[in-house]
Amino acid sequence: MSTRELVVLGTASQAPTRHRNHNGYALRWDGEVILFDPGEGTQRQLLLAGVSPWSIRKICITHFHGDHCLGLPGVLQRLSLDRVPHPIDIAFPESGRPYFDRLRHASVFHDRVEVRPLPVRSDGLVLAGPAFTLLAQRLDHEPETFGWRIEEPARRHMLAARLDQAGVHGPAVGQLLRSGSIGVDEHRVELEQVSEERPGQRMAFVMDTGLCDAAVELAAEADLLVCEATFAVADHELARRYHHLTAGDAARIARDAGARRLVITHFSQRYPDVRVLFDEASSIFADVVVAEDLMRIAVPPRPHSGRGQL
Repeated sequence: MSTRELVVLGTASQAPTRHRNHNGYALRWDGEVILFDPGEGTQRQLLLAGVSPWSIRKICITHFHGDHCLGLPGVLQRLSLDRVPHPIDIAFPESGRPYFDRLRHASVFHDRVEVRPLPVRSDGLVLAGPAFTLLAQRLDHEPETFGWRIEEPARRHMLAARLDQAGVHGPAVGQLLRSGSIGVDEHRVELEQVSEERPGQRMAFVMDTGLCDAAVELAAEADLLVCEATFAVADHELARRYHHLTAGDAARIARDAGARRLVITHFSQRYPDVRVLFDEASSIFADVVVAEDLMRIAVPPRPHSGRGQL
């Protein structure tokens, strides 16, 4: 059975607090984990969250401010210590390559893990695979920052009642899936008549940005949108000055993008109580989750019609 959930490893911006670790987010996508923005302390947070380093297959870094990347050396050294046999793809802004190279070999260790760098120059496809595609979009922040989007391919779902009505049973179902049409009792049954296309699940990761169209494009119809909400609306001038979002901004991005669930995070230490951020976001968007360290948040399943016509 597939498991798709976000494991929150840290929720602090810039500086950790007594109750918030630096950024870090592990997206469990069936049998693998995509690790986003591993800030300082991520290795320990993985242990506390019960996320095995062996499950990590990909790492995505939005930009090279320390709260989004200083945990990378520890994570990679742990993977080497454990002799993880599979390669690790790491996507990051190409303009930050010098920082990546330093973090990659920040101290002496036996380097046994295969790292496959994926430096990103521009918007678009970063990596394609059978389970999902990874896309990038440049955001409004300094240094250069990219947001990330995970898209599962659309799939055909067979409708049992329609198959029965059409007289398609047993091995003939698989044949129909492979060929697109089959003959049954002197008539032809087309795949589209007894199935429906279900869009794949979508997740968007928007971190450290001012308001911009790219954030809405990344979040378009996302089942789960993870979005920074560094400031409250009362501090919107600070948000604009430093190219960050308020909780209200994050909610408007989710609303305008047609997202289904919004997770707000990356909180300034000026808010020991983040209820004000929840109140501001939830007044604009219905399904808001305030991230907490070590929280697990399900990726909502895609809705489907359940209908088909012969």
